[in-house]
Amino acid sequence: MSGLLSAPERTALVRLAASRLCLRLGWAPLHEVRLANGRRADILALQPGGGFACIEVKSCLRDYLSDGKWTEYQPFCDQFFFAVDCDFPRDVLPPETGLIVCADREADMLREPLAIRLPAPRRKALTERFAWLAAGRLAARDDPAGVADLMLALNDA
Repeated sequence: MSGLLSAPERTALVRLAASRLCLRLGWAPLHEVRLANGRRADILALQPGGGFACIEVKSCLRDYLSDGKWTEYQPFCDQFFFAVDCDFPRDVLPPETGLIVCADREADMLREPLAIRLPAPRRKALTERFAWLAAGRLAARDDPAGVADLMLALNDA
């Protein structure tokens, strides 16, 4: 998959495939979610029962090796996954993280992560942020100018 594609193209395909997997699992994926610590999750998925999965998309080994901040996402999810393409060297990924492997526009979960329950106050805040962000993005499709103030407020929150 990665031979003829640029890193941004690989990233986009892995993100698409991982999002499709989320939907097949009954999860609601939301891309590019800014967390309370200032980090931006590639995909934050709301799971049945109110859990959250954070999915970090890696386009290549260099992308993974140059980005050590993924551990800062873990306090904001119940499960943490890496999503990579089928050419990625999987043995470099930490064994306690989940693993999603993508080929073309499809993905499979090859490894479940260790699950850690979010504290109730953080879960409530994250659920509210997720809902506001998702609703704001949906409203922006119908009326981009009308929700500009809402999106600015969410970015400052």
